[in-house]
Amino acid sequence: MGTYTVAQVTTAGGPLEITGREVPEPGPGQVRIAVEACGICHSDSFFVDAALPGVRFPVVPGHEIAGRIDALGEGTRERGLAPGDRVAVGWFGGSCGYCTPCRRGDFVVCENLKVPGWAYDGGFAERVIAPADALARIPDALEASDAGPLACAGVTVFNGLRRSSARPGELVAVLGIGGLGHLGVQYAAAMGFETVAIARGPEKAAFAERLGAHHYIDSTADTPVAEALGALGGASVVLATAGSSDAITATVDGLRPRGELVVIGATPDPLGISPLQLINAGRVVRGHPSGTAQDVQDTMAFSVLHGIRPMTEAVPLARADEAYQKMLSGKARFRMVLTTG
Repeated sequence: MGTYTVAQVTTAGGPLEITGREVPEPGPGQVRIAVEACGICHSDSFFVDAALPGVRFPVVPGHEIAGRIDALGEGTRERGLAPGDRVAVGWFGGSCGYCTPCRRGDFVVCENLKVPGWAYDGGFAERVIAPADALARIPDALEASDAGPLACAGVTVFNGLRRSSARPGELVAVLGIGGLGHLGVQYAAAMGFETVAIARGPEKAAFAERLGAHHYIDSTADTPVAEALGALGGASVVLATAGSSDAITATVDGLRPRGELVVIGATPDPLGISPLQLINAGRVVRGHPSGTAQDVQDTMAFSVLHGIRPMTEAVPLARADEAYQKMLSGKARFRMVLTTG
């Protein structure tokens, strides 16, 4: 079958190196995907730096994968799959099917979740072998470079909003307007929420308005964020996309009674929230993971319907380390996407 190109890391914290591998064949229940694009997510650093248990080197990161099926494993044709089908694979890279959450149908919190780049080689490559249950079909109207980021960043904020307690017309705040938040603002506005964007600096107000925000709060201003939210009536939901515990904590008192803080910005630092802040107003704090393959399909369909797209910068796979370092530096606007050309 010849060889294909991957960008791999051979030691914890090391650079992404380009190398060749023998093209593998898919096993039962698997497909091989010819990768066209793969977004670079900050969570890739968990695997590159071996910050999670069970990481084995060399690591091929990448869990925002978009491409076409080019080979079928046994039992996958019966699922209606065929070579040439356009598919995406996100953080949800398959489930075990037998743990308690899976038996209850809650596959995204599978105790043995198969995340690409962790459970198997990810999408910083020309080919990927993935389980059939991880595949989301890409709409014809969506480019691969857009579909990849929607399979992780997109579905995370989309699901976080649609599974929240907020109802159309209510005030919803999105903390951070970076890789996750710039999509979160677009989805919130499209879902009919009165949308507040919260970010650092007055210069981002115009950008927030272009994304669809009805209000903008500068978190560096003299007025505290919670007070500014309170002046708007209090938020039914704060979708916290910024990976800063201090910034997340600062929004809590801006929630209205029975308001909900939905946390999707990953950070190891503890939140500085007291029980009294939650008890007296009946507030809720909830963590939110990504979404299943069906959730990814729903996200892509909604995005096509409302003209929502991630803002991306495409870079050839051969420059993977350069693109990854730009993501880490915070200079990416807003999603670096590796393409195979």
